Order: sequence, then C-alpha cells, then structure tokens
Amino acid sequence: MVTAVRTPTAVDRIAEEWVDTLVELNPTVGTYIGRTDEDHRLPDFSPGGHDARIEAVRTARAALESAAIADDVDRITVADLGAELGLELEADAAGLHLRDLNVIASPAQEIREVFDLMPRTADEDWARIATRLSAVPDAIEGYVETLRLGIERGVVPAVRQVREVAVQARRHARPDGFFAMLVGGAGGAGEAAGEPLRRDLDIGAAAAASAYGRLAEFLEGELAPRAGSEDAVGREVYALRSRHFLGAVVDLDETYEWGIEELARMVAEQEAVADEILPGASVEEAVAHLEADPARKLVGTEALQRWMQETSDRAVAELGATQFDIPEEIRALECLIAPTQEGGIYYTGPSDDFTRPGRMWWSVPEGVTEFDTWREKTTVYHEGVPGHHLQIGQAVVNRGSLNTWRRQLAGTSGHAEGWALYAERLMQDLGYLDDPADRLGMLDGQRMRAARVVLDIGVHLGKQRPDGEGAWTGEYAFDFMGRNVNMPPEFVRFEVHRYLGWPGQAPSYKVGQRIWERLRDDVRRREGAAFDIRAFHRRALSLGGVGLDTLRAALAA
Repeated sequence: MVTAVRTPTAVDRIAEEWVDTLVELNPTVGTYIGRTDEDHRLPDFSPGGHDARIEAVRTARAALESAAIADDVDRITVADLGAELGLELEADAAGLHLRDLNVIASPAQEIREVFDLMPRTADEDWARIATRLSAVPDAIEGYVETLRLGIERGVVPAVRQVREVAVQARRHARPDGFFAMLVGGAGGAGEAAGEPLRRDLDIGAAAAASAYGRLAEFLEGELAPRAGSEDAVGREVYALRSRHFLGAVVDLDETYEWGIEELARMVAEQEAVADEILPGASVEEAVAHLEADPARKLVGTEALQRWMQETSDRAVAELGATQFDIPEEIRALECLIAPTQEGGIYYTGPSDDFTRPGRMWWSVPEGVTEFDTWREKTTVYHEGVPGHHLQIGQAVVNRGSLNTWRRQLAGTSGHAEGWALYAERLMQDLGYLDDPADRLGMLDGQRMRAARVVLDIGVHLGKQRPDGEGAWTGEYAFDFMGRNVNMPPEFVRFEVHRYLGWPGQAPSYKVGQRIWERLRDDVRRREGAAFDIRAFHRRALSLGGVGLDTLRAALAA
C-alpha cells in the first residue's frame, strides 16, 4: 500500500516540526517511534514542563492555521492536527494534567514502560538505559510536584486510582522489582572494555526503584487523604475525554442506550453459539466445557508466547496471499510476554526505519499460569493482522505521501481500536472463526467491549443502571463486569480499575467499531455494484491514523 512520492508542503513541514517538538519535550515519544537520539532523557512532568508543552501547542496551532493548503493530504493533516492541538488546550483549561493518575496510562506508568521499548543489544544501548534510569528520580519528582499543585487547586484524581497506583509503585520499588530485573538482563555489558557501565546500571536501577518508593509514599501519605471519593468525573470532563479518544463527537446518552442494546445482542449471539458447542447448554456451561478441554489450554507463558507467534505468522502469510497487500516490511510481528504483571494486552508499532518491528505484548498478572486458546485467538487478530499491526504498520510504510506525524503519531483510540474490533468481525467473515469455540471467544470479547460502553458512560455520567436499581457506582461496576465477561478475577479487577480511571477510552473500541461499520456501509450504498471491500480497506488505511470525524469526511469526499 505504498503511494506515489509527493513533494513535502508547508503543512508537512509544520507537522514534522511538531514531531520534533514532541520528541524534545517528551523523549518517550521519540522512543516510541524509534528515534534514539533522546533515549537518555525522560519528560519534564513538572508544572513548568507542562507549561512549556502548552506554549508549544499554541505556537504549532498558530502556524497551522496560517499555512497554505496544497492538496487533500494537507487538508486532512490540518483538520486532524488542528483538532488534536485544540483538544490539548481544552484539557489544559480543565486542569486535567493536575489529576493525571490512573492504573494504565499516566506518567506513573509511562516512566517505567519506556524502558520496554529501548534496544538492549550493544554497550551503547545499555549506556542509554543507565543514563535514563538516572533520570527517573527527577521525572518522578516533577510528577509529584504537579500532583501537589493539583491538591492545592482541588483538582485531584479518585482515591481508588491513587491506592492502586501506589501498589504498582511499591512493586517497582522492590529490590527484586522491574528495575533490578531490567539491569539483570545486561549480563556482562561493558566488562570487556573495563568500562564502569555495570556500576552505572546498578546505581541507576537503585535510584529508579527508590524514586518509585518515594512516589508510593507520596500517594499513600499526601494524595490519598485528599483525593476524590467519587470515581465519576462528570459529564463535562467525560465529553472532553470522549472527543479525545474518538476524534469524533457522539451523543453520549444515545450511545449509552445503544450500548445496552448492543450488549443484549452480544448475549443472544453467545447463547446461540453455546448451543452449537454443547446442545442445550447455557453460555456458562459452554465456557466450563471448553475450559475443561486440555486440547484448548496453554500452560505457562512460554507456551502462550509460542502459540501467539504461530497464530500471528499464519494469519500474516495467508491474508497476505489472499486478502490484503501486506508489504514485506510489516510481515514480521513479534509476539512477546511483557516484563510486567499488571494485566493488559497491547501493541507497539514499528520504528520508522523498521529496525524495531511491530510487537504484541501480553502483561500477564501475577498468579495467572493457564490460558485458553479459544478465548484468545481473536486477540491475536485484534493486535496483529488484520488488526493493529496491519493498520499501523501500513501507515509507517506509506512514507511517500504521509509526513511523520501522520504515519506514526496521528489517530485516536476510536480509529485504531475500532478498526481492530472491525478486524475481528472481518476474520469471522473470512472463516477464521468457524470453530464455534473460537467464535465464542470473539463474542466474549465483543460482549466485554459492549459492556464497558455501558459501564464507562454509566459510572462517569451517573446514569441509571440497566437493572433499574438506582444510579451507577464504582462498586456496582465490578459486579456488572464480572457478570458480563468470562475472565479470571484478576483481569476483571484490573479492567474495571482501568475504566474508572481512564474515562472515555474503553468505549472508544466498540463505538469506533460502530463508526467504522457505518462508514463501510455508507460507501457500499453509495457505490452500489461497484463497491469493492478490499479497495475500501486500502483507501481507508492509506490515510494513516486520523480522528473518526476526519475519516468520515475523507471517505465522503
């Protein structure tokens, strides 16, 4: 899916400059996209660091508004980058950075997770890691300074998130925690040349662990007593976060009602498939039947990793031969067990030069040792091909027409995750989920995504519960989720904490899928007999990551 090379425009230059600015202000962005020149640094999470970013946002937005638009590629860049910069200014006005703490996607995780993406082969790689480890204390201190300012201004996260992140921080602070494990993998780095690299790594790891210990003390001793008692963020903040994650404006009340209907539809589909698996069985009985089948079970993370890789490799080879034009650069997808135990499965894209391939990571919670293949096959398609890896990897390949921001940083959760759920259904249509057990696993995931549309909007907007027994609460959310997924309690607990602390993100999956399917159906109706599903996918993915309102406008044009 490589398009003709176009001459960079004034808009492209602004977008490229914005990427450079982001990497300068937030070096973890550079690591994410494969730029190693700033890999020795960490972002400034202090109030001053935030102010510098907002000033840069205003400068970039002014330049974008005055730039001449040369073609349709520019038009999309201006629309999408302009919307993103505008949302950053709205988030600043709402003081969201002052309460930026949750169990999955806040500076408390970003500082640690960046080390997962850093090269670990040569002495030079480990030297950068050692220097970045030594920067962890300042990064944590700046973050604490911002959270303290939030306390002062009465803009604080919910106490439930504070307590959970404190547990994470304590885990990283242990002598045998993440940082000790990280430098333990350095082996004999630097010893042959007599360099003090080994000592620098050990000192840096100890300093980083100690910093996380101080973060835990601050969270437990200062922030928790002053944190909010309610999980809900309210309609105004929620609407802003929803727009951020979707790149689109949706009617939240209508979406809540649709979520209830969609959940009921998923339950009905599950019940029908359960009857195929075990005639007359309920969903719960069919699940128990499958869980008791040793042929559908993996034991240990090594077996899980091998199965993930084999399943992914097969999908890439077969779909690349029959359904999609998959460039050689993205035919490699690494499936890995993450070096953490927080829960969650995620994808990281390839570097711009493809020296680092796309990767699927599985963060297995402590104590979880068994995995059901029927439940997880659809996850490999979601994270790999035709899901995130196809979508994001092809955008990186398409450097002939897309600037760096469009290839590697643009887009929203609704675009990316909506496509990945769309891809799961596509795999059903292509026959990859003909086994009723695998299809039940896909529906289990789709039911979960529908349930969290209801849960997320319900909790944060204080909606009436589907059972009519009063308004949503955080406590009811755990019970509701437990009844709508077939997952170990550890996963359910992590998932619900994620929804409560990251408002608007979880619904973006299913809502994004809804928008993707509506766009496809709109194009099919418009083109009639000339409609070609492969051409639709090619055209949509050639745009790279964009907000869903931008995608809708581009496809309509």
